[in-house]
Amino acid sequence: MASLCRGHLSGQALLFVQLLLLPVALLLCAHGAPAATGKIKISAVFMFGDSIVDPGNNNNRLTEAKADFPPYGQDFPGGVATGRFSNGKVPGDMFASGFGIKKLLPPYIGDDLQLSDLPTGVAFASGGSGYDPLTSIPATATSSTGQLELFLEYKERLKALVGEEETARVISEGIYFTVMGSNDLANNYFLLPLRRHQYDLPSYVNFLVSSAVNFTMKLNEMGARRIGFIGIPPIGCCPSQKVLGSRECEPLRNQAAQLFNTKITKEIHRLNEEQSVPGSKFAYLDIYYNLLDLIQRPQFYGFKEVAEGCCGSTVLNAAIFIKYHHACPNVNDYIFWDSFHPTEKAYSIVVEKLFQQNMHDLM
Repeated sequence: MASLCRGHLSGQALLFVQLLLLPVALLLCAHGAPAATGKIKISAVFMFGDSIVDPGNNNNRLTEAKADFPPYGQDFPGGVATGRFSNGKVPGDMFASGFGIKKLLPPYIGDDLQLSDLPTGVAFASGGSGYDPLTSIPATATSSTGQLELFLEYKERLKALVGEEETARVISEGIYFTVMGSNDLANNYFLLPLRRHQYDLPSYVNFLVSSAVNFTMKLNEMGARRIGFIGIPPIGCCPSQKVLGSRECEPLRNQAAQLFNTKITKEIHRLNEEQSVPGSKFAYLDIYYNLLDLIQRPQFYGFKEVAEGCCGSTVLNAAIFIKYHHACPNVNDYIFWDSFHPTEKAYSIVVEKLFQQNMHDLM
């Protein structure tokens, strides 16, 4: 792969192998990947998490956390509202296409899931979920534990489709991402008093970190070897989380996110050192400061509106509460699509940054 970055080829056999891996090679060359990426093989992309990366797993659930109706999806291919919580594609799609696997990462729970999609990965994420098992209950979302159970079911379906040996290869050569924690803080701690009676904020963050580590270790034990851990974004900057009438980010929510990210980064270093499952790689992917950079320097990235969402800015301007509402006419000016989720444009910039900064840690 390093020879592709330098433009050198040596022999027909090497040429054939490199052509198979060309999409990933070109991507990594463009992002300044190190020479050590010569043995990269990525079979599939798998996504666990919440509404940031849910592509439609909640569509048939009795939940307020769904997005399979306009104005969601207005800029998705075909203008279809698929259940993605944005105007277009979400990070899972961008990771899958960035690695050259496929253009879209489909939901595992879906009426239109094609069997041909199973060997190249799916998303198990559910809007409203979190590392805290209590978080998913008010939203009737699939909990983090429930998502792991779906992964087990997926493995059995894949085995029936392609056989045990090929399933083992797909699972071991896949790349996995987990994106949770926002709902734990924004909803379960700050909005509802579900956990505040039990924990002060630092103690609750410690509980979340412990839960996140347990989730990651279980996923690792189930066969995931390369796990990208995407931290909590600056939730205090989401339009719905700001102090009413203020355009400034709410500091306590951001401090909680930063504290979680700092602690989980240390835990990821520990997991890499201990290597309880040989051959595993864990990486922290910094969504916090990458998204905050857009918010602090909007004009540099071509944005005009930082504090408002294209579909509104209160807690009632997201998910089922904006069903068939009108969106702003100039979505590319906005960092936030609704009161909680970024636009496709904002997501694409952040994911591009993650490829540049962190992806080599999983290679």
